[in-house]
Amino acid sequence: MSSLIPSELYPFQSHFFDRPAGRLHYLDEGRGDPVVMLHGNPTWSFYYRNLVLALRDSYRCIVPDHIGCGLSDKPPESGYDYSLRSRIDDLEALLNHLGITSDITLVVQDWGGMIGMAFAVRHRQRIKRIIASNTGAFPLPRSKRFPFSLWLGRNTRLGAWLILKRNAFCRLAARWCVKRSQLSPEVRKMYLTPYDTPEHRIAVLKFVQTIPLCESDPGYDIVSNTAAALANFRNVPTLLLWGMKDFVFDRHFLTEWQRYFPHAETHTWPDCGHYLFEDAPDEVIASIRDFIMNHPVQ
Repeated sequence: MSSLIPSELYPFQSHFFDRPAGRLHYLDEGRGDPVVMLHGNPTWSFYYRNLVLALRDSYRCIVPDHIGCGLSDKPPESGYDYSLRSRIDDLEALLNHLGITSDITLVVQDWGGMIGMAFAVRHRQRIKRIIASNTGAFPLPRSKRFPFSLWLGRNTRLGAWLILKRNAFCRLAARWCVKRSQLSPEVRKMYLTPYDTPEHRIAVLKFVQTIPLCESDPGYDIVSNTAAALANFRNVPTLLLWGMKDFVFDRHFLTEWQRYFPHAETHTWPDCGHYLFEDAPDEVIASIRDFIMNHPVQ
């Protein structure tokens, strides 16, 4: 798979960490205080390429591909449960393996928010800054209706068939999640390449099927417990970066983040979507640089 990734678009050295289900791929670029970047669904570490290039001269950038995503191994369901808890355990094991136990700047997007903040609740003292973009770390806001497209993929055989056999989720995300301008053919291909066969799309489907919406859903306890612990981060510098044309993580989610993090600095882009780092890369990176510089690790 890595041989299919052009180095000019992804100019990084790959690293691998063995987990019981297979190899977890990650980037480890630069030196300095760690910046841990967590992608969501259906992206991979490629989403953060521009931020890594901007920060690696001064910071150590750690960017994992969740199991089943990007350049990580893609085991069948019989070899990995694809649960939220396993995602958190994978992240915890990787950072412990790398000796990253303090002064973490956490950058999260989409499912990366739930994974990252659940990890942060386990290890509150390791987290020094939080940067969240179009994501969640709490139950679906009461004011937000669950999108039909996610309901279809989560609850129906047709939706599962479209995701696995037709690659509908990845293809539509590459078109719907940017709003200012379409992705170039080369960049769009980079988002689709890791998910080139039905066997390689299991994680994409399981991320949708395992969205915890009620108490009886696996992982809902993690979501609710994480939300209950977010008050412990009210003295942690937090930056919220939001594309307001996101049809999932929209203004309802931003309002919840602001409720849990009333101290947060917020920047919004009315004309941008879910893939904010693609829609407005230079502006987003400038905001992150300023935020990190204005909140040095004590």
